[in-house]
Amino acid sequence: PYARGTMGYRSIAEKDVLDVVADVRRRFPIDENRMYLTGLSMGGGGTLWLGLSRPDLWAAIAPVCPAPPPGTEALAPNALNLPVHFFQGGADPVVRPEGIRAWVDRLDALGTQVAYEEYEGVGHDSWVQAYEGGRIFDWFARFERNPYPERVRFVTARYAARRAYWVRLDAFTPGTPARIDARFTATNRLRIDTEALAGFTLHLAGHPHVDTAQRLTVELDGVRLDVPAADSVSFHRDGERWRIGMAPARGKRPGAEGPLTAAVAGRHVYVYGTAGEPSEDVLAARRAVAERAGNWSVYRGPFLNRVMVFPRIIPDQAVRPSDVVSGSLVLFGTPATNHILARLADRLPLHLDEEATDRYGLVYVYPHEGHYVLVNAGRPWWEAPDEGTFRFGMGVAALRLPDDADFLLFDTGTGRILAHGRFDDAWRLPPDAAEALRATGIVRVAPHAEPQR
Repeated sequence: PYARGTMGYRSIAEKDVLDVVADVRRRFPIDENRMYLTGLSMGGGGTLWLGLSRPDLWAAIAPVCPAPPPGTEALAPNALNLPVHFFQGGADPVVRPEGIRAWVDRLDALGTQVAYEEYEGVGHDSWVQAYEGGRIFDWFARFERNPYPERVRFVTARYAARRAYWVRLDAFTPGTPARIDARFTATNRLRIDTEALAGFTLHLAGHPHVDTAQRLTVELDGVRLDVPAADSVSFHRDGERWRIGMAPARGKRPGAEGPLTAAVAGRHVYVYGTAGEPSEDVLAARRAVAERAGNWSVYRGPFLNRVMVFPRIIPDQAVRPSDVVSGSLVLFGTPATNHILARLADRLPLHLDEEATDRYGLVYVYPHEGHYVLVNAGRPWWEAPDEGTFRFGMGVAALRLPDDADFLLFDTGTGRILAHGRFDDAWRLPPDAAEALRATGIVRVAPHAEPQR
């Protein structure tokens, strides 16, 4: 309930909630159309994030004085079929009521069934009024999830959250919001509008507006397609045209989409190098960097307290085959200092010159054995320039990783970020990023990571 100690409800804590939901559904005979979500402050923000990321899980949600993570606003269209009830203190100094009123206006304009209660003179403890007498359950009881709504409007930038109701997004560019608005206009007739989407699937089995004995007529981005009715129907872009069928496999896909934070969002180990015959002092310094990175539970004061994540921190020679196949590896050093990096060198996309490691830092994520390797060469990532804004994960090195990038190159001498961005859908560098990295003269780009021509 505390996101493992006030880390916010993304990354590991988000997975924790979804794992609990899956476990409850598996073990108990619950009514899956009557699952509700509520939380306060950080938990209110988590309610919005989890509710809007997976709107098809919940019958209704109730955020109380919510502090949502960055990027939540972009998911507001997903609440079309999800009733939302906000509770807020009018004198809240932590979560300002103006921001919550803006949320209410935003959802109302999008057609969401939204309710709002603001308590005059109440500070950052509006949960007292919101939960008083259990009346929130009376509001929840009014709603039941419809797994087959007539219309699905959904936006996502993550394969990890790519399905809502009877629509699944199959091909898009992670980090760029992909949008779909699919609605039945009559039995077996659909109108679908998309944006930044290259493939999707409609799961139509059991939908009351589908007669499987008849063909489907789909108006897709203004073009009419006649499709045999089936339990599932897929579409993909071929150039400028939509075609029937599953989208071709991409390099970036579920479980291999990045960004940097994905490597520490599940099981992972921190690995420091022992290569190069280091002295005891050098080896101790390498180990200290890995320990700093893996110390999620650093005490951050009485408010933020500690994050309850305890990963293993090991030398490269202690990495087991089971570590590789069961989770991600966070690897520190270069092929000259880390045996694992030396073993993987031909498969990795970027390499920082040894002479640059005292001043520059290069960190990137790359898919490996069904998980990721996160490579940090040179200066550690937490020495990169930071915007300094409040985050629930502040103070934890692993949560200083940018969640909007696959790679980052920075200069501690000037305090500048030299390159920052995402690999493309084939895990290659975009042309401008490749040029920026090469221009530094300290990064070698592997041929398989060069831009596609």
